[in-house]
Parts: sequence; C-alpha cells; structure tokens
Amino acid sequence: MALLEPSGPQGTAAYRVPTESRRNWLALADEIDPEVARYFLVSARCGCFMQAARSLNVKATLLRKRLAQLEEQLRRGLFSYHGNGLVLSRDGQHLQAQLLALANERRLPVVEQPLIRLAVAAPILHDILGRDLIALLRRNASVRLEIIALDSHLSLHAVEADVVLWLADMDERASGPSFATHAPQALARLRYLPHIAKRYSRLTTRPDSVEDLDDYMLVQWQPDAQVDALQPWNQLVQQRLAAMVQVHAYALMLEMIRCGACIGLLPQYMSSVDRGLVALPGLLADSMQRQVWLAVNAQVRHPEAVQMIVELIVGTFEGRRDWFD
Repeated sequence: MALLEPSGPQGTAAYRVPTESRRNWLALADEIDPEVARYFLVSARCGCFMQAARSLNVKATLLRKRLAQLEEQLRRGLFSYHGNGLVLSRDGQHLQAQLLALANERRLPVVEQPLIRLAVAAPILHDILGRDLIALLRRNASVRLEIIALDSHLSLHAVEADVVLWLADMDERASGPSFATHAPQALARLRYLPHIAKRYSRLTTRPDSVEDLDDYMLVQWQPDAQVDALQPWNQLVQQRLAAMVQVHAYALMLEMIRCGACIGLLPQYMSSVDRGLVALPGLLADSMQRQVWLAVNAQVRHPEAVQMIVELIVGTFEGRRDWFD
C-alpha cells in the first residue's frame, strides 16, 4: 500500500492519499459488486455488523461472510475493533471514500420500500401483536410500516389500510372495514372477565359476587361502553354512583388495574400476558365474548410486503392458541 503524504503541518493528524494511490483505489472500488459495496458502506456507517444487517434486511452471518470475501478479494483488512466499537482501518477509509465518490458520480438512487398500512384494534396491538411487530423491525430496519390503533367501530370505518385486525361481537362479521376486502379470517374468540391485580387481593378475600365489588373501584376503557357484547359489565359500571373511573387510553386502564387497586374488564388471556393479574370468574352470569377478525384490502399495491405482515399476524395467533382455547 502506498505511503500517505501529510497534508498539514508536521505533527497534525490530517493526511491525504497520493494521486496514484487514489487512482488505484478508484479502480478497485469500481470492480466491486454493487451489493457488496452497499454492505460495506452501510457497515461502515453503522459501526456495527448487527445494526448494518438489520438495516439491509440480511442475516449478520451473510453480511460478515460477504465482507470477508471482499477483504480477501482486495487483500486488505477493512475493519478493526477499537475497544467495543467497530471502526474502519486505513484501507477501509480509502475504500469508503472512493465508493462514496462513485456513488455520488453515479447518483445511485435510494431503494424505496413499499409503505404498508396496518390498522389494529388497540387491545390486540398492545397485548398480543406489539412484541412481534417490534421483533420484525429489529430484523428488518428498512421496513416502511404505518401502524394505526383502532379503538372503536367508528375508527374502523374511518380508516383505509392494507391489513386490518379488528374486534367484533360474535354475530357482527359484516361490521368490518368500509372498504372492499378479501374474505375476512377469524383468528380467535375472546372471552371477557373482570380482572384484579394479585397484589391488591388475596385469594381468600377476592370478590366472588357482584355485591363484593362494592368494596372496589371499577375502571372502564371508554370505547368498551358502546360494545353490545359487554353489556353485563357496562350496566354494572353505569349503576355506579361512586368508585368508578372511565379512561380513553387502554394502557392507562391496565396501569390502574395493576397499580391502582381497580377492577376492570379484560380478555381472559391477560393472565397469560401479565402474571400479576388474575381473572374473577363467576361475578357476571352472562358470557361476554368477541371475535378477532383479519382482512386484507382487495386493492393492495404491494402484495408480497402485505403477505409478510399477514403471515406475522397469523403466526402470532397460532403461537398463542392456548391463550384463547
């Protein structure tokens, strides 16, 4: 490798590459496969192979294999570790400069990712789907995803999305999105029960009748007040003259049950989501059930990307089948 020539006063850290060396590096850079060049530039920018793999939506093992092949091709080491950080070697810095110059010269366009709009019932998004969506983003940082939380039928009818996941009463299959979709798919049947935090109620003193609820504050997620299938609970709440609070945020209702000694209505699966919560069966005679439905817009523009989201959702529910049975 050609020696570097100082470009500043003696003792400074500024250097420049000799003209002949720049020509050599430019020739080498021009011969590199564009995909490998992109792998290298993203890794150099991220300073972390794992983060670069996420951004490129490839496996970290594949990324490192291709970069190792690049180093073998150039017969130069391009990366080194400084403490816990990944940094470019001097050869790597030269290659980065020439690849960036080539990219600017060629004006390579950014690869646009399709925008997928996903509308999900707020409880399903919070309790069931959220973690798997985060895992998807960790694996593929280039995804363009708009997530819309649905808190009522009004919001369901007011939005148009590529994929829709909503809650309906058992006899309300037709009450789905207002736009045309492919045939909806039933994913799970949810049974609703009052819940309380274990920390605020010992087993021997937990309420086992409606009258016992007089000693507790009730909390209700306001959108549930309009749901016909939940009328036994809604009527109980409406009769309250004290010790009752309504909230518009689903997450806040959960916190009031967990930390505020409140009793609230939740899907039966919540004891699997949060071991600190316990269901209170037998308080209300009528069974309260709802259905989870999935539908895909009939006019999606990016079917492959949409199918990835659909498979994620279906896989999530299949993996948690014991929560609903």
